[in-house]
Amino acid sequence: TNIQVLALFAGNALLILASYQFSYPLERTFGFVSNVTLLELCDTNQLLLRELSSRSPGTFQHSMQVANLAEAAALATGANSLLIRAGALYHDIGKMLNPEYFVENQTEGMTPHTKLSELQSAEVIIKHVTDGVMLAHKYKLPNQIIDFIRMHHGTTRTEYFYRTYRNAHPDTDPSIEERFTYPGPRPASKETALLMMADSIEAASRTLKVITEETLTTLVNKIVAHQQEAGQFDDSDLTLKDIATAKHVFVSKLKNFYHSRIEYPAEPNEEKKNY
Repeated sequence: TNIQVLALFAGNALLILASYQFSYPLERTFGFVSNVTLLELCDTNQLLLRELSSRSPGTFQHSMQVANLAEAAALATGANSLLIRAGALYHDIGKMLNPEYFVENQTEGMTPHTKLSELQSAEVIIKHVTDGVMLAHKYKLPNQIIDFIRMHHGTTRTEYFYRTYRNAHPDTDPSIEERFTYPGPRPASKETALLMMADSIEAASRTLKVITEETLTTLVNKIVAHQQEAGQFDDSDLTLKDIATAKHVFVSKLKNFYHSRIEYPAEPNEEKKNY
């Protein structure tokens, strides 16, 4: 009897191991992605993420922070936290084809945008979405991850260059706005909508000169309200309660990101040294 139980146990173990060999083709055939695949994609030793880290280190760090923000919001709102973390890590991979045009990869005072017009700059910035989709197909990322790349800006505008252009050309035909607008589509799920929030909030938080709970709350409310007014969440299943919960989580996480550090007192009787 004991031998039969052991034989059944061993047989089941072998069948389970054998089934893993068919998981990838089954996922590709039927269009779903397993938690095992998502865990593998979240490994920062993946070739594509290593390339992102090497070519665009600022973008890679931004993506890591966005992943932390988005994952926390997903856990609080009942979204798929593993899917959103994977999507966040890959959402900006298109930037590594032109890393110097994105502020997180630039040194202070050094930007190639000074040599471009606002329309040319907007074109380069918007192109990181289509470049990201192209790279995702090249590296055979699942469609669920590609959705995060396509949707993380929705149909929003490249606000900085659009406003700069309109200030310089106030009489321009309003249809010019299309040239400054991302192709979309808008987020179509709770996960992609939360990522859009986390992406914009993390980037904007780096511009704050004074970081307090009040300034962070104001920033988060302003960004999310702007996205809501633009109808960016209309195609997702995000509820008003989810949005309120996510905003609270974002402020809490950002406070942890930017926590103050204790200044150490000088050593007693420390002698001044000339260098």
